Amino acid sequence: MTMQRTPLVGREAELARVDRLLADVMGDVSGRPAVLDISGEAGIGKSRLVHELCLGATRRGAAVLRGRATEYERHIPFQPFTDAFCDLDPQAVESFPAAAEVAPVLSGAPRRTDRFHLHRATAALLTHAAGSALVVVLDDMHWADAASLELLDHLVRHPVRARVLLVLARRDRQSPASLTATLTRGMDTGTVRRTVLGPLSEREGIELLAPHLARDEAVRLFTASEGNPLYLLTLLQAHREGASVSRLSTTDLGALLLDELTPLTPSQVRLVQVVAALGDHATPALLGPVTGHEPGQLAEDLTVLTRRDLLRTGAHGRIALRHPVLRSLVRDGTDPWLRTRTHRLVGAELARTGAPLAERAHHAEQSLSGWEPRAAAVLVEAAEQAAHTAPASSAHWLEVVLRHLPHTPEHASRRRELMLRRARALGVGGRLKESRDLLHQVIALPDPGDGTGSRASAVVLCAVMERHLGRYAEAAALLRRELHRTDPGPSLADQVALGLELGSSAPHDTSYPAVRSEVAHTLEVARRLGDDTGVAGALSVAALGEAYEGETATAEDFTRRAAALVDSLPDGDLTDVCEPLVRLAWAEAFLERFADAERHTDRGLAIARRTGQLYLLPHLLLCKTHVRIQTCRLASAVELSEEAEDIARGIGSDELLAFVLATRAHALVDACPPGDPRPLATAEEAVAAAGGGVNWWASIAWCVLGYAALAAGDPARAREAVLRAGGPGLRRMQPSMRPLFLEVLVTAAVAMGDLDAAKEWAERARTEAEGLDLPVQRASAMRSAAHLRLGLGDDGAADLFMAAAEESARSGAVFWEAFSLLFGSPLLAADPHSARRGQAAWHRGRRLAAAGDCGMLTGLAEAVGPAVAAADDGPVRRLAQLTVREREIADLVADGLTSPAIAERLCLSRRTVETHISRVYRKTGVSSRAALAGLMAGLTPRPSFGG
Repeated sequence: MTMQRTPLVGREAELARVDRLLADVMGDVSGRPAVLDISGEAGIGKSRLVHELCLGATRRGAAVLRGRATEYERHIPFQPFTDAFCDLDPQAVESFPAAAEVAPVLSGAPRRTDRFHLHRATAALLTHAAGSALVVVLDDMHWADAASLELLDHLVRHPVRARVLLVLARRDRQSPASLTATLTRGMDTGTVRRTVLGPLSEREGIELLAPHLARDEAVRLFTASEGNPLYLLTLLQAHREGASVSRLSTTDLGALLLDELTPLTPSQVRLVQVVAALGDHATPALLGPVTGHEPGQLAEDLTVLTRRDLLRTGAHGRIALRHPVLRSLVRDGTDPWLRTRTHRLVGAELARTGAPLAERAHHAEQSLSGWEPRAAAVLVEAAEQAAHTAPASSAHWLEVVLRHLPHTPEHASRRRELMLRRARALGVGGRLKESRDLLHQVIALPDPGDGTGSRASAVVLCAVMERHLGRYAEAAALLRRELHRTDPGPSLADQVALGLELGSSAPHDTSYPAVRSEVAHTLEVARRLGDDTGVAGALSVAALGEAYEGETATAEDFTRRAAALVDSLPDGDLTDVCEPLVRLAWAEAFLERFADAERHTDRGLAIARRTGQLYLLPHLLLCKTHVRIQTCRLASAVELSEEAEDIARGIGSDELLAFVLATRAHALVDACPPGDPRPLATAEEAVAAAGGGVNWWASIAWCVLGYAALAAGDPARAREAVLRAGGPGLRRMQPSMRPLFLEVLVTAAVAMGDLDAAKEWAERARTEAEGLDLPVQRASAMRSAAHLRLGLGDDGAADLFMAAAEESARSGAVFWEAFSLLFGSPLLAADPHSARRGQAAWHRGRRLAAAGDCGMLTGLAEAVGPAVAAADDGPVRRLAQLTVREREIADLVADGLTSPAIAERLCLSRRTVETHISRVYRKTGVSSRAALAGLMAGLTPRPSFGG
């Protein structure tokens, strides 16, 4: 980062705000923003204000890291962060346990990891490095590369939990839409505070920058500058050198700045041009070989240019032009052939010194004027290295190579391969439509006839993109067309790949029975080939399809065989077909084999992360989230869903995002205490992402909205949402989980007093649960029956809740066990014959809820706890303390008689009756007629779903 030498003019209010913010950071004040966004037009003084902020932070004892994005290096991944981390204390890096994981951000070194894991590791590094406090300044972020903007988005949505302030300086009008959206969202949540720098006032401009000019001349110059400090200083400099005031205006700013080069020698001009080409990466060691200057000549020229304030020296000996506007003018004014030659020389020197591949790729791109295999090889290698951590840069560099690759037969196979790789990078980077369009081009290419054709791979990948875009019918049609293609037809191996992808369309939008025969054919072909991974894939697809449809016995058979085969295969054999682990894990989760599901999920996550199969990570993370919800490990469930959300937003699929947000909302409902608004808001965002879809993911989103609404105390909305999810006859609901969704309907109907509907849905839940023969679903049906009995005023609800708890425990569904125990405990405690059982049920339910970080159930335990505790002595024991007359009066109170009516019936005075009632209150521990009536009836308050 170069040093700022222009004087700071005005900005008292902005400096005061910055000073307060720094004080809050140093004091770790709760509620302080994590990001300061400083915006304004070019030359308005953003960098100068940032410089003062850094000085103030240093005076207060904070560590300061400074980096900047640059105009012509927008495809070097993480450039502003890497630039900033150059100032990081080496000891902080050495002592950070995961230093190797953040290598792409620290130095541009390669690291085969998914970019979202890299984001979290970078946040952890910032936390680790924030000793007393840490200020990270990123200047000119309107030019930031896509990878940096993704990392910044993560840091805004998940602020570092330490005394860290992230300071951004940018030009508002030139900022990309993604950066604007990130910062706007951060302002809404309070994470970001914004400071907009406007023009200087006339007094500030004239009195502080032009105090020695005649008033009329100074006013004319200030007016021409429109209050912009850079423009005003440039106009002042030109005026000092003899230009007429009447001829000076901002329209001639470029010419005025370039006029500063006129007195320079040819060697000095060449040096300025090379520095302009290098941006902020110029050093004396690099300038010598590129310019050809001898050390003495180089030192002399650098001295002259520094004295003229054309060049400035910053941290680590780096040299740059004094302002990005000047750099842009010099670079664009350099002859293209000379600029190309400069980049070629720089690239060669960087290769000789072992510079990061991404930096070399930038110069290779700038040096291309035609097809040059060596430069292209650098770009392809850089694209491969960046594929997992910076897919946008990877796609860009591959596009550059494809643009220059000759359209000749000998390059046909290479072109097809690079197009396919670029399509993958585009898809991983969230540019799904561009990826799909490019894949259609690959599919349309003629078969090279040399056995290297990648048509089937392109078709499968295109179907994946279509799925993520919600175009399931198009994906299935594309796959079926390829499977039935002739002359030439797909190979047996290609048939397996195509068949597995076709089977994967279920249950997202296609019912599994619609593809059951094709999955069976795929399994047969894979067996004929001796392809164990293909067999494992087909078995896993069949297992998930049958499990979703509620064909439990068939699903159990497929799952058992798939698991046995998958467990026997080494990770290397599963790399190319990692998706079977996703489907197997989900099948096991639906079959309530939670330990097996988590084991296979963990293995799938390890393989997918290592091999860069990003699109699989959300599905694996959500499966693990689902398991941890069921087994009541809510803190980790929320964290897993948070990671899945990050990746889903990066992929850019609304369909996937709807599923992710629905699962996250489910985790939040259970994790948050009653009254927290986040679960319902997240569920609403899930259904908004689903749009008008009627597929599995949309149905799940609406069901979770119903669950969240019920927990929030809105049974009418809960019923509406679940009915919307199920559609006519509730057929769109997942069959294997329908009893759980029906429980929401039953509970909502009871709360609304619609007992006829509750009875109908409870009976259906019972019937479907019997067919599924799954413990969690049977327990749900039992709870539905219990809620119905409570609504009808019948006995037996407590026993049903306890039976549901025992059934849930059979499969390890700890959440539903605790849920059932806490709902049943006050009912048991109200019965003098089972008060101790009620107490025991409440204590176990509360213990399970607390151990699992389950805020909802902890809140429920607190709500029903007093009633359970009060019932500990039992109504009989407390009432036994009453005298005969007191018991007689208590019975009449329970019957609803007033004190005068009791006095008349028992021939007592009203005062005597009131005295007896006071004694009854004291002996029984109640304080009202209603409470006494409840005690006499052996009743306690009934728990509500929302706690």
